Amino acid sequence: MKVLITGGKTGQLYSELLRTCPDNFEVVDHGQKRLDITNAEAVSEAVSSTQPDCIINAAAYTAVDKAEEDPQQAYAVNDEAVGHLVAAASTNKTHLIHVSTDFVFGPAQSEGSPLMPAAKTDPVSVYGKSKLAGELRLQQTYSEHSLIVRTAWVYSSFGNNFVKTMLRLMRERDELGVIADQVGSPTWARTLAEALWSACDKRATGIMHWTGAGVASWYDFAQAIMEEGLAAGLLEAPIRINPLRTDQYPTPAARPSYSVLETSITRAELEMPVIHWREELRRMLQEIS
Repeated sequence: MKVLITGGKTGQLYSELLRTCPDNFEVVDHGQKRLDITNAEAVSEAVSSTQPDCIINAAAYTAVDKAEEDPQQAYAVNDEAVGHLVAAASTNKTHLIHVSTDFVFGPAQSEGSPLMPAAKTDPVSVYGKSKLAGELRLQQTYSEHSLIVRTAWVYSSFGNNFVKTMLRLMRERDELGVIADQVGSPTWARTLAEALWSACDKRATGIMHWTGAGVASWYDFAQAIMEEGLAAGLLEAPIRINPLRTDQYPTPAARPSYSVLETSITRAELEMPVIHWREELRRMLQEIS
């Protein structure tokens, strides 16, 4: 099966998709460093020239705070571009997998109960609203041949992410403050990529959730990064990490306070193993070391 992947060719998810590509798939090269999915003509040309069996849309406008000042570009990438992909894919009814986010949910969901794929969406940030708009566009125009995969807190040895930022700051400082009242599930891009390949193989449709197993706050995540980083020889000495409330670290865009996604249904349907997020973090840090 031939697969066209959108997104930056040096990005964390794109890189992990390339590295984990199964033998029965071929990633087709659209001939561009980054396919501009906001350009309908470029998308049409890329799809018609490669004739993929599946498209994995890993491209997104992910600058959450910047989106508050640049909503036009956020909607162009996260919403309108989905329409371009659908128009190009519909000619041959190409299977389309669209990667989305926990930000489609509100900032104050019911804590203690993981969010089901059918849970009420209520985004408050421009980023979240633009991603939800893209989801709705896909559901309303191409639901029979598409899958939405929501994820959260993604990190990898590739690209820029929370884990790599924490490691850098822990080498530079003696003390850090990290948000402790926002809860979710860290996600290694490697296993997210493997889940996407399984979904492609099974031509899954609808909405699925994928994250690492288990729950953490950003503060918990940072503590684990320090402990595992020390064990892997990536840090020389521990530092003090202080828990912060969200109101002590204001940002232009509101973040979900609870965005633990229910993934057991997805794991069963895609036949993927349960791996705790800390084990995934340990494996990723060992890879870096």
